[in-house]
Order: sequence, then C-alpha cells, then structure tokens
Amino acid sequence: MALMRRLTTTTIGLTLIGGAMLTFATAAHAEQVSNERDIVNLRLGQRIQVDDGTCPTGQIKEVMGAQLSSDGIVRRITCIPRPGARR
Repeated sequence: MALMRRLTTTTIGLTLIGGAMLTFATAAHAEQVSNERDIVNLRLGQRIQVDDGTCPTGQIKEVMGAQLSSDGIVRRITCIPRPGARR
C-alpha cells in the first residue's frame, strides 16, 4: 500500500514537471502571423510576431499581452531583432 502511494505521488510529480517543461518550451517559440488583425485571442504574457513590414530591416513586430485591465488584455507592440537576422 505504501509503495503504491509512493509510486502514484512520483508519477504525479513527474507529470507536473513534464507539463511545466512543455509549457516553457512552447512559450519560447513565438507564433508568427502576417497581419496584426489575425491576432484574435491574445493571452497575458503571450508573444506573437507580426511580419507586416512596418519595422526596419532586420527587425520584426512583436505583439505581447502585457497587462490585464478591466477592458481585457493590453497589448505592447515593439520591434525586435528578427530571429536569425545578421547584425
């Protein structure tokens, strides 16, 4: 009985750790769209890259769900270095 309880606790712990690692790995990879109007449900902390040509050469627009307000998620828009761009 104690061995069964210990195995169950270990399995649950490993599942939670694996889920957290998957979440961080997915969050590190930003989604990319071609138009800012394609962003419909931006979540808090989510980053989406928009390749619409509005940023200088070698940069891409990043839209981030920066803050939670009474009206919903407030977006922060910045130009960041394009991944893999030469400097």
